[in-house]
Amino acid sequence: MLVGRSLKSVVVALAALMLVPATSLAAGDVARYILPPGNYGGLPFTNESTDQLPLYDGLTPLRRNVSLTDVNRLFLPENFKPVGKTTTIDTGRKGTRLVYDEYGVPHVYGKTRADVAFGAGWSTGRDRALLIQLGRWPARVAVADVPGIDAFGLVTSGQQFVPSPQAEALVTKQRKLIVKRFGSKGRQILRDAQAYADGLNAYAKSINDPQPPATINDVIAVTGFIGSIFGAGGGGEARNSDLLAKLQQGLGKVRGYRVWDDVMLAEDPEAPTTIRRRFNYPPLTGGRVTGSVTVDPGSVQAFDPLAPGTSSASVNAASAPPRKQASNFLVASPQRSRTGNSLAVMGPQLGYYYPEIVQQMDLHGPGMNAQGVAVPGLAMYILIGRTKNYAWSLTSAGHDVRDVFAEKLCNPNGSAPTRASTHYVYKGRCIALKDFDAGQLNGKALKYKTSVHGPVIGTATVGGKPYALARKRSTFGRDGLNLAALHDLTAGKASTPKKFWKTANQFEFTFNWAYASRKATAYFTSGRLPKRARGLDRRLPTLGNGKYEWKGFLSGREHPHDVSGPGGLLLNWNNQSAPGFMHGDDEPYGSVHRVELFDQWPKRPRITDDVGIMNRAATEDVRSPAWPVVSKVLHGGPAPNARAAQVVSILDDWVRRDAPRLDADDNGQYDEPGPAIMDATWQLLAKAVMRPVLGETLLSAVDNARGLGGLSGESYVDKDLRTLLGRKVAGRFNVRYCGKGSLTACRASLWAAVDEAAAGLATRLGPDPAKWLVTAGRTTFAPGLLPNTIRGTNRPTFQQVLEFQNR
Repeated sequence: MLVGRSLKSVVVALAALMLVPATSLAAGDVARYILPPGNYGGLPFTNESTDQLPLYDGLTPLRRNVSLTDVNRLFLPENFKPVGKTTTIDTGRKGTRLVYDEYGVPHVYGKTRADVAFGAGWSTGRDRALLIQLGRWPARVAVADVPGIDAFGLVTSGQQFVPSPQAEALVTKQRKLIVKRFGSKGRQILRDAQAYADGLNAYAKSINDPQPPATINDVIAVTGFIGSIFGAGGGGEARNSDLLAKLQQGLGKVRGYRVWDDVMLAEDPEAPTTIRRRFNYPPLTGGRVTGSVTVDPGSVQAFDPLAPGTSSASVNAASAPPRKQASNFLVASPQRSRTGNSLAVMGPQLGYYYPEIVQQMDLHGPGMNAQGVAVPGLAMYILIGRTKNYAWSLTSAGHDVRDVFAEKLCNPNGSAPTRASTHYVYKGRCIALKDFDAGQLNGKALKYKTSVHGPVIGTATVGGKPYALARKRSTFGRDGLNLAALHDLTAGKASTPKKFWKTANQFEFTFNWAYASRKATAYFTSGRLPKRARGLDRRLPTLGNGKYEWKGFLSGREHPHDVSGPGGLLLNWNNQSAPGFMHGDDEPYGSVHRVELFDQWPKRPRITDDVGIMNRAATEDVRSPAWPVVSKVLHGGPAPNARAAQVVSILDDWVRRDAPRLDADDNGQYDEPGPAIMDATWQLLAKAVMRPVLGETLLSAVDNARGLGGLSGESYVDKDLRTLLGRKVAGRFNVRYCGKGSLTACRASLWAAVDEAAAGLATRLGPDPAKWLVTAGRTTFAPGLLPNTIRGTNRPTFQQVLEFQNR
């Protein structure tokens, strides 16, 4: 019986209760996040466009000296509550309540799932309309794997792409696949996507935006778009093969292969890994290599889809597609931390853009209680974030989900084929390459050929005979399936490590996943990873004759995964996942990696230690781990002059202090000479190590393929010099490089490199190395709409700081 209250008032009260979040922050939890420059991404700029910029930049000069007060001051609360002054938006939908806080973060409350998804769509329209307008059509380029075209580059450059019906059909047919794979959950995903599109369209209508209405296809296409930027790997076999051919041409077949095997860094036992447990996924698939090909040196020609029937001299289209890296996570288990709680500092390095390519979001309704960042275009789910009792994050893993197949060209009439031939040999028959019309880019047709394996990316010759090169992606035509993992994470279904592994395994794009809950921390690396036929070297193109097709895919238990991690720490900075597990053929891992900068952990860390280690590493020169062995070789003999000796002394001291690349006082210059000296010296040192064996031409080829100035070069220098010094080295190189194995000759070449760098710096900056202060790096926001800059830092763009009370 109702006393003192009408039935209508009770219904109203219950309805109001349904529109407030059911979650709350547990006492003692730390939950903060940050997204520069700000959460609003439209024009004209507002305060919310840049209000997180001073917070993000404010952490940089602190390096490791971070207090809890600093964390609370320089990160926003991620506690399911609006921050400060709020504004409620009328979306016109009764079941949706949309509240913006003073940082422009939308908090969406809905009676139904559709109400929540609608509100998320509305907020994307409000906050990322410009990005949606620029990105929705280029997303189809990613879905279709158009060769030689960087889909993300189309967005940042504002180029106009109009998809063809053939390209759109690749997206449309994924709707049925989602339902077929996931049943009722798949149907729910499509309903969520439609409600999200409805929200986008409702906002567009409210401002009289003439853009075509958003659809479920847009959601699926943007999912594929994100996967193409951050969640794919492999596909660089043509370039690897060309390098092998050049090395064998210059050094002989046997020695050339040994050098190639060294510089590939495909299975270095010293490569830092996130977990210690071994998982087997080696470069050689078993038996004698009979199904991999070495192209003729210099014969790779990339296909240009804007000019069908022609090819360019570059190998860009035939190289592995570009992707972004530098995401990281530092997770400490309850057993390791001082407080007995899970600790996590984690986030993706997405690049710095305005508008930013993710948006902060807080979602609450039936089956949805999560906060973090979402992808504009599929923001009815959280991509990276937290629920009440767990959080998750991603880094790009670069696993081998793409292979290049070498299709032997033929002519149906039996005449000698050429690169222009349109047929290829498959299972003993001469069959036709198919035509694909992707659409128009800036008014020009995008057309190319496809084989049974995928788009033709170029041609090459093998033993003088012409081959087409086609790239196969394991996730092609399956992009929308990845929504299932985000659906479940947002819905709170990953409540234990095992449930987390199962959920993450639904994500077929290739990522490292970090997980922290109140009771545990865990790791999983995802991707639809092919089981390849015997007789292959995964680093080289596969014969496309039908004898070496994929044999299925790794099961979830065959993917690297773990609980807690080595010593209670799970550390990842796009490094190798586990011993024995080769990532993509374009993903070298050697003895040196930037993840090693996550060091100096106290025995029992607190959340401030976690943040401080990350922040110190963010301004530490990534080449610094390789310097001590260089210094050891140099100090074994006299310097050529006092200036060279002083330069080495400065670098020794700088590296001992964690090699800061820092402009702490924000005056536009680095605070000390270390950055200038290292920048001028490193490439010369790496070349000095490798040149005695390679000579100038092959040195340039290796540099172009692997990069002497990056992590590969550091690993070459580190392993070769440690071997030369007689130290214990696991997985020694096949060949001695520096000084051709002579320590005396090696030392002389390294001192010559130091002296050359010092002479150049003296000419430019004056005689005193202690005064070699140069302009500090600044972070800008592509594509240039926003003029603001901040101090350079090698840190995730979006970042969470979390401590879950163990209760």
